[in-house]
Parts: sequence; C-alpha cells; structure tokens
Amino acid sequence: MGIIIALLLNSLAVFVTAYILPGIHLKDYWTALVVAVVLGVINTFIRPIILILTLPINILTLGLFTFVILGGLVLLVSSIVPGFVVDGFWWALAFALVLSLINSFIHSITYRF
Repeated sequence: MGIIIALLLNSLAVFVTAYILPGIHLKDYWTALVVAVVLGVINTFIRPIILILTLPINILTLGLFTFVILGGLVLLVSSIVPGFVVDGFWWALAFALVLSLINSFIHSITYRF
C-alpha cells in the first residue's frame, strides 16, 4: 500500500511541477502518473550506471555534471512518454530541480505523521 501512495504523491509532484513551469507540457494527470513510473524506473536502473560511467568528469566538476545527467534523463522520459513534452534541456533541468524540491516538501508533510 505504501508503494501506491508514494507513486500517487510522486505523480502529484510531477503534475504540480508541470503546472508551475511553462516549458513543460503535460496532457493530464494520467500522463503524470506514467511519467512518475517511467522516471522512477529510469532513476532506479539507468541513472546509477550513467553516474558510474561519468564519475571522472563528475569529480572534475565537483558534482555539477550530475545536473546535466538529470536533465538528460528528463529528456529521455519526454521522448518515451506521449503527452509529456519538454521544450529544451534547460527546462528539463529546471523540471528535475523543481520536482525534487516539491517531492521533498510533499514527503516531509506526509511522512511526518
């Protein structure tokens, strides 16, 4: 039951983030649910591999290259999920950052009780 609640909260965060940022276009809430699932799968399986492969450049940039990876992963999700359109790399980067902030806020409220 906890996984379903976390998934619904993540999709709510995706929906709110797409509403806030004008460069992100989302069809409806069901698309936000699919984006949350695909983003979760990509962050679970693909992101660690990419982080390990880019470790030298990540060390040289003191971790700032991680933001480039996050933006690229959001662009990957936008190419996979129909109804989720990102206008460019900078909007993808902004989406990743705002999504993490909104997710942190939502989870801090819900898991406090």
